[in-house]
Amino acid sequence: MRDSLTAAEARRIALAAQGFGRGRPDAPGTRQLNVALARMRVLQIDSVNVFARSHYLPLFSRLGAYDTAALDRLLFTARPAYVESWAHVAAFIPAADWGLFSFRHRDLRRKYGTGDGWEDAHRDVIDWVRSELAARGPLRSAEIEHDAKRARRGPWWDWDIVKLTLERLFMFGEVAIAGRRGFERRYALAEHVIPDAARAEVPRGEAIRELVHHAVRAHGVATASDIADYWRLKDRAAVLSAVQELVDLGELHPVRVEGWTSAGRPLPAWRHRAAAAPRRVETTSILTPFDPVVWFRDRAERLFDLDYRIEIYTPPAKRRFGYYSLPVLMDDSIVGRVDLKADRASGTLRVQSAWWEPPSARRHRPADAAERLAAELRSAAAWQRLDSVSVGRWGDAADEVAAALGARTPRHERSSSS
Repeated sequence: MRDSLTAAEARRIALAAQGFGRGRPDAPGTRQLNVALARMRVLQIDSVNVFARSHYLPLFSRLGAYDTAALDRLLFTARPAYVESWAHVAAFIPAADWGLFSFRHRDLRRKYGTGDGWEDAHRDVIDWVRSELAARGPLRSAEIEHDAKRARRGPWWDWDIVKLTLERLFMFGEVAIAGRRGFERRYALAEHVIPDAARAEVPRGEAIRELVHHAVRAHGVATASDIADYWRLKDRAAVLSAVQELVDLGELHPVRVEGWTSAGRPLPAWRHRAAAAPRRVETTSILTPFDPVVWFRDRAERLFDLDYRIEIYTPPAKRRFGYYSLPVLMDDSIVGRVDLKADRASGTLRVQSAWWEPPSARRHRPADAAERLAAELRSAAAWQRLDSVSVGRWGDAADEVAAALGARTPRHERSSSS
């Protein structure tokens, strides 16, 4: 295996590891969903639903239009194949990986349970919640009543004490999420959701080594920071120790990547032994901000020269690209961004803004980029059961995209919330 990679080779390795460039299946079903999820190993959850729930979009980016009900069956059954965890923040992981996070459950209990005295202060409510879940679960927070529920509210999002207790017990690994109603969690005791074998605690060092292995395999090639961010591992020494163990085992190979530097020095990086290095990656995909390809800003800048910030919390007048701006991946480059909104009342996919990346990235943009993006927007609209696409007038790509969609494409003005 080579000791150095060009920047383009690293991009292609990273994208191939995430399942891009393999061609989309004609009718993606459960098998294809499982293969894609096995590559990522984690599917981040976010409550924003302006276009599509964020956990649905990475599978569309890789597979094209699929039936979201098929994914729901994997995520929300009584004994799901994938469960929620504080893995990379709130995310779905394989149920079999639950035990890999037992060290995190212990750390969170020390921080939010025993360490600050919270468990002792609320022992009566905790015992009540446990007994309710044992007797009646799975339950939504609203279905659990307690005398203290209205009187005692916590500081987190003004949650009542029952909701706070459920969320903390979930953080501690004592409670698991047994599906959702809409986007509202249903809670159950972990033993009622997670298989017995998966609930076995894994020693910290062994768990971190396994998580590091998963992270590098999912990235293809990665720095220590990339690896740590994949699972939000804060102990850099433990990450580096695990990396060295995996190098000694032959699972990882140290490499230098062109342009991957810090303070003028090459950044140490590692490539997974199974990482493919395709000569080309052919794809047109719209990515969610919470896709592993772009969720870590440092890596997105290194791989794609992409300066990416989510502008949901930026005042409208100060937004550069829009409320929910999504990167556009073409082949092995990020070539633009589109701010999408599903207007379900009118059956319209509204492209609130459309932008090309700056001149430094223009050389990577295909000549037919507008036409390819237009085709992907049509596919996205159909996937979301929307009948038409309307393009706003904000952004340097808006006119080109509208023209590529056709002369009769509706146009709209920028809204005050864009």
